[in-house]
Amino acid sequence: MARDKRQTRLPAPFLKRLTLVEDKIAGKTGYPFDLPWLRDDSFDLRFSTPVTILIGENGTGKSTLVEAIAALCGFDEAGGGKGYRPVDHERALDRSGAALADVLRGAWLPKVTTGWFFKAETFFSVARYLDVAALDDPMSGPPPDFLSWSHGEGFVRFFEERMSRQGIYFMDEPESALSPKRQLELLRILHGIQERAAAQVIMATHSPILMALPGARLLEITRHGIDEVNYQDTEHFRLYWTFTSDPDRFIADALGEDGEVGL
Repeated sequence: MARDKRQTRLPAPFLKRLTLVEDKIAGKTGYPFDLPWLRDDSFDLRFSTPVTILIGENGTGKSTLVEAIAALCGFDEAGGGKGYRPVDHERALDRSGAALADVLRGAWLPKVTTGWFFKAETFFSVARYLDVAALDDPMSGPPPDFLSWSHGEGFVRFFEERMSRQGIYFMDEPESALSPKRQLELLRILHGIQERAAAQVIMATHSPILMALPGARLLEITRHGIDEVNYQDTEHFRLYWTFTSDPDRFIADALGEDGEVGL
């Protein structure tokens, strides 16, 4: 694991606040500018803990918000580190997150924009890029070789190597590549970040395991806005709790005619 090299002794979070630039968003229409939580001119998102977790149903814009904040910090919306452009996405990738970044203003203390933007769907392109870059630069040492490990092991090894350094890190649904056991390993990494406050993490997830990170601030995005919530009050947690409490009844309800599960 790489040593923790600090550029500042001030604790995370470094990005303190996000607001809208009203003259830039005025008149803009269509996605992502029509997201319900942007319709309120008082949009004001504050970060008070090293790890902030965004949750919400598909389509609420949580991944778009993570992409937008990452783009605001200078990261490519396809993922990677600052200055990396490992994925050709000019035609294929929806650039809505980067578009939203144009109307956001960040407040920092201090401004720390080194870090990484992790997206599960582009991980292998980014990992291959890192290996090739290391091979092309003999002074950088041996390539990290993240792809020689199993799917989940490679992800966790990547998190351990990259997130051991001071910086700001963005994660978009990392659990999509991780078994529950691997999610616990990521939870331990995030707990170390939360405790040391040497880095900032902004993560979107559906995983109740990751939502339960002690001390993290959990923000739920709905059509009504963005509100702080306890993980035990989320539909994600209640759904899993209902399943584990009575799996047979849960499955019977889910497969019934109306498909309704009693929470």
